[in-house]
Amino acid sequence: PKMMTRKIKLWDINAHITCHLCNGYLIDATTVTECLHTFCRSCLVKYLEENNTCPTCRIVIHQSHPLQYIGHDRTMQDIVYKLVPGLQEAEMKKQREFYHKLGMEVPGDIKGETCSAKQHLDSHRNGETKPDENSNKEASEEKREENNDYHRSDEQVSICLECNSSKLRGLKRKWIRCSAQATVLHLKKFIAKKLNLSSFNELDILCNEEILGKDHTLKFVVVTRWRFK
Repeated sequence: PKMMTRKIKLWDINAHITCHLCNGYLIDATTVTECLHTFCRSCLVKYLEENNTCPTCRIVIHQSHPLQYIGHDRTMQDIVYKLVPGLQEAEMKKQREFYHKLGMEVPGDIKGETCSAKQHLDSHRNGETKPDENSNKEASEEKREENNDYHRSDEQVSICLECNSSKLRGLKRKWIRCSAQATVLHLKKFIAKKLNLSSFNELDILCNEEILGKDHTLKFVVVTRWRFK
């Protein structure tokens, strides 16, 4: 027997996929680890500049460093993009327009997503390949690209690693350039390897005299610590 299906209106689940700060659909969904309430990243970061509590339940996230106790919620963002027609495309368009307005290059991850999505749609519209052949071809191409790209198409960030401790020697090459999606933990492992340390846990990485959480991406550090610099 066929399984019975029931259609649910988007209106009925809006409360679960919208940000309580801007009342819009979640963009770059970010969750408070203490209470698991989710907001747009930009909304939450701006709110936490003046507050240390969750905007929804008012629980104290952290007395002095609440930004270290929030994290990107990729699963929630994927759900929102799948449920709301055209939202992801509209957001990508806004990002492209924003970078063009500033006269900056669009980060590679945005361009890459746009190009791959366009090529995928065009091939289906023109009937150039069969679904099975197309999926196998795309999988092999993606795998080959992953093996050769090494995150060079990501948005990049340049940082200077200065040693503040007399117990450690400094790096010979203190300037490095890497993906903005790299985390503080990646940096700790990199430094430990370069300095031949037994464990990366011996290290702390600071920005503006503040110890950074190991799961923070460099993009997050730039946005939250250097936005007005």
